[in-house]
This record gives sequence, structure tokens and C-alpha cells, in this order.
Amino acid sequence: MDTATSITCTAFTGHRTYRHEADDLIRRTVTMLHATGIRTFLSGMAVGFDLAAAEAVLSCKAAHTDIRLIAVVPFRGQQLRFSAYDRTRFERILAEADETILLSESYHRGSYAIRNNYLIAHAATLITWYDGSTGGTRYTVERALAQNRKLIHLHPATPLTAYPVPELF
Repeated sequence: MDTATSITCTAFTGHRTYRHEADDLIRRTVTMLHATGIRTFLSGMAVGFDLAAAEAVLSCKAAHTDIRLIAVVPFRGQQLRFSAYDRTRFERILAEADETILLSESYHRGSYAIRNNYLIAHAATLITWYDGSTGGTRYTVERALAQNRKLIHLHPATPLTAYPVPELF
């Protein structure tokens, strides 16, 4: 994927503890972005929000056949760490994705950070499910904000306030 393409891409970042609270909202957001010309969506393929977001994109493809899903897999065999249910979801999504980008042949410390950095580098907009807790989602949200990416935040209880507004006087 080249840098010019990233201007029209949207990526997802969210917690593994996501329990389908906003599946309809994800689909409506994908549809709204499609109406503005966004066609390519990147999923980091983690359990929770990433898989739900990928499924939402795939469901939107029925009405909008020009939508593309790119599965960004941090390392080969990532799904082997998932429950049987989530492993099946992962493999089905991978089979239906328009493209798969494998970032590493094996797990290593930093695999997930590399994946998160890839998502930020290749998307102008991120759709987030961030509850304010520490971890990879917080890292990704703060890094995306620092790099002036647009964020569409779906978590109803947590406003994005990673950086305070500076006061002039």
C-alpha cells in the first residue's frame, strides 16, 4: 500500500474487551464514510473491536461492492492465540478480505506496536473504541492524535481528551 492510498483509508483501533455494544454504529459509520468517498478500511485483526469492525465492513460490502477490507495481521499464527470461536471469525474474515498484509513471520515483542504504527501510517482516519484504559488502544489513539489523524470515537462513556487544550493566558 502506498502513501497516496493512505489518504483515503480508514483504520480501526479498539479494545479486546469490546462486546458488540456498537456493531450497528460501526456499520453506520462505515456507510457514512463510504458516502464521503472512503473505500478502503484496515483492520488489525485482534479479538474484540478489530474483528467486529472487520465484520461490519464485510456486511457493508453487500450494498457497496466497491468497499475494500485490508486485514493487517501482526504475525503469522496470531489467530492460534484466540478462542475457537474467535479463531473461526478471524479465518472467515481473512478469507473474505480483499487483501492481507502480514507484518512478521513470527511473534516478537513489539509485534502489536508495529501493527498499530502501520495502521496509523496508512490511514487518514481512525475509528476508535477507547475506554480510557492503558494499553495498545491508548497508545494508538495518542499516537494518531500526535500525528494529526482524524478520529471518529464511538465509545459513549469516554471522550477523547488525550491532549489538553493549551491556554494562552
